[in-house]
Amino acid sequence: MNCYVKDYPRPQFVRDHWDDLSGEWNFLFDDDNVGEEMKYYNDLPADRIINVPFTYETEASGINDQSQHDNVWYQRDVFLSKPDDKRVIIHFEGSDYVTKLWINGMYVGKNIGGYHRFSFDITDELKNGLNTFTVKAEDSLSKSQARGKQRYKKESFECWYVQTTGIWKTVWLEYVDRAHLNYVKNTPDPDTKTVTLEFETSITEHEFQKDQYSIRAVIKAGERTVTDVTEELKGNNQKMLLMVDEKIFLWDVKKPFLYDIEYRLMKNGKTVDVVRSYFGFRKIEIKDSKIYLNGKMLYQKLVLDQGYWKKTHLTPPSEQALIDDIDFVLDMGFNGVRKHQKIEDERFLYWCDAKGVLMWSEMANCYSFDAESTVSFTNEWMKAVKQNYNHPCIITWVPINESWGVHDIAVDRAQQNYADSLYYWTKGFDPTRPVIANDGWDHTICDIITVHDYHQSGKEIWDRHVVNKEKILESKEPYNSRHCLMSEGYSYKGQPVLMSEYGGVAIRTGSGWGYGEQEDTENGVLERYRDLTETIKKVPYYAGFCYTQLTDVQQEVNGLLDENRHFKYSQEIYDAIRDINNN
Repeated sequence: MNCYVKDYPRPQFVRDHWDDLSGEWNFLFDDDNVGEEMKYYNDLPADRIINVPFTYETEASGINDQSQHDNVWYQRDVFLSKPDDKRVIIHFEGSDYVTKLWINGMYVGKNIGGYHRFSFDITDELKNGLNTFTVKAEDSLSKSQARGKQRYKKESFECWYVQTTGIWKTVWLEYVDRAHLNYVKNTPDPDTKTVTLEFETSITEHEFQKDQYSIRAVIKAGERTVTDVTEELKGNNQKMLLMVDEKIFLWDVKKPFLYDIEYRLMKNGKTVDVVRSYFGFRKIEIKDSKIYLNGKMLYQKLVLDQGYWKKTHLTPPSEQALIDDIDFVLDMGFNGVRKHQKIEDERFLYWCDAKGVLMWSEMANCYSFDAESTVSFTNEWMKAVKQNYNHPCIITWVPINESWGVHDIAVDRAQQNYADSLYYWTKGFDPTRPVIANDGWDHTICDIITVHDYHQSGKEIWDRHVVNKEKILESKEPYNSRHCLMSEGYSYKGQPVLMSEYGGVAIRTGSGWGYGEQEDTENGVLERYRDLTETIKKVPYYAGFCYTQLTDVQQEVNGLLDENRHFKYSQEIYDAIRDINNN
C-alpha cells in the first residue's frame, strides 16, 4: 500500500508531516483535585516520569501503580519551529475519560470519552522554540461512563480488569494548511463499480466565497491509475462519485485487494493538502437467514479478542504486537475477530484490512441506564463508528454486549427503545453493514441474532439449540437458565443466527477464573474444543461462531495463548485446532 507508514497512528488518512509525542512526560497524581486551582498548567510539581502512551497502572509506564487515582497530570516541553503558513493539530487517539489540554499555560479545550480520537488546533497557543504541553485526565469508577472491561470496583473480579486512566493511545502532532481536509467518508459499491466520497474540510463559508477550491481524487490499483477526477468544491459535506471503468478486484478473506486513493485539495489551482488512503470493494448482505460476502455465503469463524497485554494492558506494546495477534488468529484457522469491549488502535484495523481478517467492532459499555450514560455513550459510539467506517475489515457493528448497562432490557420499554435507537443511529450513518444492538441475548431490533452459551459439552449445545430450536427461537424459555433470545415485545424474524460466545476452555493452573471445569491436560482442552466447535458447525441454521478467547487476560485464564502471547500448548494442539476450524 502506498499509504502505509510504519507506526503512523491513523492509517486511513495519511499525511507526510507529523510528530509522535510518545515517550517521557512529567507526571503527577492529584488525589485532592487541587491542580486547576493551583494552576498546575503553568508549573506542574511533578514527582515522577511516565512513558506515554502507557497508563500509570501498567508496568510499561514506569509507574505500575494499580490503585485508583481519579485526577492525573502530564506535562512535557516540545521544541517547535512554528511554521508561518501551517496550522498545528494535536491528536489524541484515546485518553480516558475527561481530558483537558493547556499549551503554554493557555487552556485549549477538553474532551469527554475514552475510546475515540479527538483533536485540537493549537496553532494560536504555540510559539517558536520551547512549548509546554499540559494534560489533565479525570477518571472514576462510575458505571455511567463507557468503560468496557475496566473494573468498576476497587479490586478486579471475574472478567473485569484493572482500570485504564488517562492517555492510553498515541498523542501526535500534524502540520496542515489553513484549508485542509478534516474527514472523508468513503463508500465503495462493487455492484456499480463506484466510490462515493463525502468531504468535510476546515474551509469556512467566507473562504468558499472568496477563493476557488477543488478536489482531485486519484485511484490506483497497484501502480496503475484507474481513476483520476477533479471537481470544484463548493461547500463542506460535498459528495463526489467516482467510477472505476474496468473489472474491479474485490476485498475478501482470501484475496483482500486494496485500492490506493489520494485526495488533493486545491486552492485557486494550487495544491494545499494531500492525503493518502485506501479502500476495498466488498459487500456484506443478508438473504434467506444467511450472511453473504460479495455474493458468496460467509461462514464466520471468529475468536473473541479483548486486546489486553500483560505489561501494557489496553495499549498495544507496538505495531508488531498487533500484527502478531492477527497472525495468531489466521494460523489457528479463524477468519476473523470479535474485538470485545474496545475500540482498538487503528493500526490493528489496517492490518486486518491488509491481511483479510473479518472484524466485529464492539463498543466498551456502561453499566447503568441513566441520563448521563445514554447521552455520553451514544455520542461516543457514533464518533467511533464515523472514525472507523472506511475500514473494509469491519463487517458488523455491536454497540451493546449482554445487556450491559441495560440490565432490564428484556422487559423495560425505555431500555428497549434505547437499544433500538442505537441500531437506527448506526444504520443511519452506515446502512452497508449489519448491526447487533445487544449481542448475546434479549435482542430487540437487530440484523443478526447472536447466542452466548458456555455449556461445556456438545450434547448440551445440540439439545438446546437443535432439539429445542423452536422454543429457543420463539423465546418460550431461557436458553441459558436466565435469558431468552428475544426481549418481550420482539420476535425472531428469520435473521441469521450466530454463536458469538462459547467455549472458554482452560487448562487447570491452580488459580484464575474461567468458564466451566478446567481440564487437567492439553489433550483434554483439545477434545473439549473439538466437541463444542464441531457440534456448533453442524447446527444447520448457524451462520458461524466466535470462540472465547484468543489470550488470557489478567485473572481470566481461558485463552488459547497466555497474556504474553506464548503458546500454552504443544504445536500439535494448535495444528489440530486449525484443522477443526478449517474442516
